[in-house]
Amino acid sequence: MRKGILSLTAAAALLTFGLAACGDDGATTAAPDGAASSAGAGAKTAGKVGVILPDSKSSARWETADRKYLEEAFKAAGVAYDIQNAQGDKTQFQTIADQMITNGATVLMIVNLDSGTGKAVLDKAKSQGVATIDYDRLTLGGGAAYYVSFDNTKVGTLQGEGLVKCLTDKKADKPIIAELNGSPTDNNATLFKNGYDGVLKPKYDSGDYKKGPDQSVPDWDNAQAGTIFEQMLTEQPKIAGVLAANDGLGNAAITVLKKNNLNGKVPVTGQDATVQGLQNILAGDQCMTVYKAIKKEADAASQLAIALAKGEKPAASGSVKDTESGADVPAVLLDPQAIYFDNVKDVVADGYVTKDELCTGDFADKCTEAGIQ
Repeated sequence: MRKGILSLTAAAALLTFGLAACGDDGATTAAPDGAASSAGAGAKTAGKVGVILPDSKSSARWETADRKYLEEAFKAAGVAYDIQNAQGDKTQFQTIADQMITNGATVLMIVNLDSGTGKAVLDKAKSQGVATIDYDRLTLGGGAAYYVSFDNTKVGTLQGEGLVKCLTDKKADKPIIAELNGSPTDNNATLFKNGYDGVLKPKYDSGDYKKGPDQSVPDWDNAQAGTIFEQMLTEQPKIAGVLAANDGLGNAAITVLKKNNLNGKVPVTGQDATVQGLQNILAGDQCMTVYKAIKKEADAASQLAIALAKGEKPAASGSVKDTESGADVPAVLLDPQAIYFDNVKDVVADGYVTKDELCTGDFADKCTEAGIQ
């Protein structure tokens, strides 16, 4: 893994968890189905961890990265676990949570679909004595015991700075900017927007840039994003830059730009460093993405969950303010990284995507040009 992607603060936070090493005195071993059995005479069996992922449509990361890394961590620790995906269904989200609690989960980690549903689930878990973790998205007013994510305002700042860099490289004169924001029910989308608007607003105020269409995409739905952006471009054909909040939304905009022979001429941002997003960067259709080292996020969250399942009380060195309740939530926040053509290789070197899946077909030559080994 490349050094420097994980902040010193986050690294320090990971070290404060104080997890007990698995040994004869209380170790557990994971069975093939994820269940745990005690190992050693008089061993103390750890509890069970339930994880609810949000969907598989808004971003490929939830199934291809988060699930994989969480499973690996729980299996290595010998802790029983149950990971399920709500597939964007709020009713299903609550049903899964109820089932997990009924089936003996002692720790519940969620990626909420919205703060209302998330709070209902967290409230029920806490009433049953189940420890709670907000993963990736903070549930406003939810009162989770811990929060693990990236510095999401910084993610947005990197996106705003990235768009400015790409427009500067193109010597754009008073460009009109379209903003394709994430879901209005996702607190992270609010933080991303705070970050990139903090960069773009001074440009609007000075007259260097012109503010164009600005719209949120319900549920991060990529199909809706395409429809929304097509309407934006129809209403304002001179859009010269697109601040898209993630790679999926960015690709939806790029698809529309291609139909109008504008791809590569109009810089588009992204987030998540998906294979599709990175290939769009290699092709010159997307100017940048934001890489979040998901393994580090999953490892930090799983270490917390494992400690809680073993009856420990781990400490996190940081905290975030819940803007709804006013409470300070113990937190681990990791550093994101801006990715452009010249450092796509960093994501490959970090093991997040492989050369084989990225450098297919016409992208092989582009990978060579980008220094991907």
